[in-house]
Amino acid sequence: MKNLQFIDNNRIILLRNGEEYFPQLVEAIEKAHTEIHLETYIYENDAIGQTISAALIRAAQRGVSVHLLLDGFGSQNLPKAEINRLLDMNVKVLIFRPEVILSLPHRHRLRRMHRKIAIIDAEIAFIGGINIIDDQDNPEQLLPRFDFAVSIQGPLLTQIHQAVKHLWMLVAWVHFKKRWALQLPVRPATDPIGNQKAAFIIRNNWRHRHDIEHAYLEAINSAQTEIIIANAYFLPGRKFSQALKKAAQRGVAVLLLLQGKVEYRLQYHATQALYENLLQVGVKIYEYQRSYMHAKVAVIDHHWATVGSSNIDPFSLLLAREANVVIEDDTFAQELRTYLVAAITQESYAITATDRNLFSWFNDAINWLCFYIVRVMQGMLGYDWYDRTS
Repeated sequence: MKNLQFIDNNRIILLRNGEEYFPQLVEAIEKAHTEIHLETYIYENDAIGQTISAALIRAAQRGVSVHLLLDGFGSQNLPKAEINRLLDMNVKVLIFRPEVILSLPHRHRLRRMHRKIAIIDAEIAFIGGINIIDDQDNPEQLLPRFDFAVSIQGPLLTQIHQAVKHLWMLVAWVHFKKRWALQLPVRPATDPIGNQKAAFIIRNNWRHRHDIEHAYLEAINSAQTEIIIANAYFLPGRKFSQALKKAAQRGVAVLLLLQGKVEYRLQYHATQALYENLLQVGVKIYEYQRSYMHAKVAVIDHHWATVGSSNIDPFSLLLAREANVVIEDDTFAQELRTYLVAAITQESYAITATDRNLFSWFNDAINWLCFYIVRVMQGMLGYDWYDRTS
């Protein structure tokens, strides 16, 4: 893709759900000898959070420089006592925008740190959509959230390491932690270790405002055969919707795997308001039913794949700090595609234009009411994002 800086010779491994991700993360932390950076939107003080905290403390106690960056809104449930315990054990903890949203939305308050990145000794990194939370512990006793992450080794680590250290430095200066901003001169391990080509992309409010969206659009616009997008919070803007519709109209198979178990009803119903227009042009829509769907991944033409933290909604594409990896590799793309197709065919409900419950006048009214509420909220923030005809 012409607008992405792809780097060769990486080894990238797909990790499904916390069951595969957390053991790999803990193992890497236990092996750390110099430096750990961990960024997360949600950090719960549950079984998983306590396991990660214990591993971070052990690393800090043996002299590793440990940096934990939390979002002030997403991690607001983490007790101050636990944060203080980590600090007392030499774990450096910073909070990105610690203020909690209590009043009418203001743009700067909604700019959250939604990334989920870990990088250990600049030798291995983890990127994806998985927060530090125990997915086995939920009120409905459902299976773990459907989600993905990747482990990365190789030359791509240079960009990841630079981005993580840069954000830590910015937040440290804001919190008047000058000494914490001065970090060890660790050099990433950039020797060739695999044969996969990948690009690291971020979204922020400076030079990278639209990088993730543009990467998606470029891949969708050039798609020849198939687009599969699995996204937890799907509320695309005009350009994105039009790109999907044009792809379907030129004969590309467009499949959307979206949430079926509802976490946020306002956004869920606003998303359903878009179904009819998408179905009319041949886009196929599936709602995941087996558990909560938290994935933010895509596979295009059996070759292009992305895994990361970015949803396809205004929060991720206009406000939050996000991070994705784009991989151009047939084997990786096929592995991810296999899991998505299995989820679509075995664990999801296919939406059809004749679904009387979904497209009843009552449900349609609720969907469009939610859609316009979200649109008004975006207008209050100064963004022109949605188009009913899109």
